[in-house]
Amino acid sequence: MLDAGPVAELAIAAEAAGWSGFAFTEHPVPGARWLSAGGHQALDPFVALGHVAAVTTELRLLTNLAVAPYRNPFLLAKAAATVDKLSNGRMVLGTGTGYLKGEFRALGVDFDERNTLFDEMLDVLALHWSGEPFSYTGKHFDARDVIGLPRPVQQPIPVWIGGNSRLTQRRVAARAQGWLPLLSYTDISATTRTPNIGSIDELATRIEALRAEAGARAADLDIAAAYTDATIERPNEDAARHQETFSRLAAAGVNWAIVAAPREHPRAFIDAFAEHYIKA
Repeated sequence: MLDAGPVAELAIAAEAAGWSGFAFTEHPVPGARWLSAGGHQALDPFVALGHVAAVTTELRLLTNLAVAPYRNPFLLAKAAATVDKLSNGRMVLGTGTGYLKGEFRALGVDFDERNTLFDEMLDVLALHWSGEPFSYTGKHFDARDVIGLPRPVQQPIPVWIGGNSRLTQRRVAARAQGWLPLLSYTDISATTRTPNIGSIDELATRIEALRAEAGARAADLDIAAAYTDATIERPNEDAARHQETFSRLAAAGVNWAIVAAPREHPRAFIDAFAEHYIKA
């Protein structure tokens, strides 16, 4: 959100109420047309998570998600490592390839190169976070005998990749620590440029296929799905139905549910949600 409200107060309240994490998305220069059609502004996720890190001790700190091609991969690695270091190992780098062509154009990034840029980012992160000297030559970046210090606390910082494409699934299975599937009961694939997953049953099938492809890595993969039922903004209503949905998501293999706080009265929502779904 452009006006995110009292972030520190909300983060402290979320931690006290038993929430597991706090997340920010990324849209540095969204188009006016997209905003008028329901899009949203956002804080810089790494600056905002650094702010949250300073007032909490347990919350996981998630970018949901940072658009990797927007950033030089060495700067992305440094930003994530900084948050991880300052938070004593609580950073989770949720990232994706992005979909807003106008934002790519405004940032001077070739939209058609986004997948190549994303794979180069995955190459660079592990090298940078190792704290050891390294060289890297890709299509877009050339680093010779460099070193990234300080090392993050986590080795590696968990990387969760967002999107529903077959390419995303291959990346998660082979190289990431988690998946951020986009579950939407309305087909929004034309906007998000990723195939739609329209039901929990379909998501369960995709998770089963992902874990089969990941092989020995499957048990360590996190699956973090957004909870898209807007009526959850009133958590004391239809509690039994929401509980059933959360149970179905867990049975499908989801171990993190990402819930967006409403624009109005977010503090009350944080406490009410915790009473109905975390402490219950």
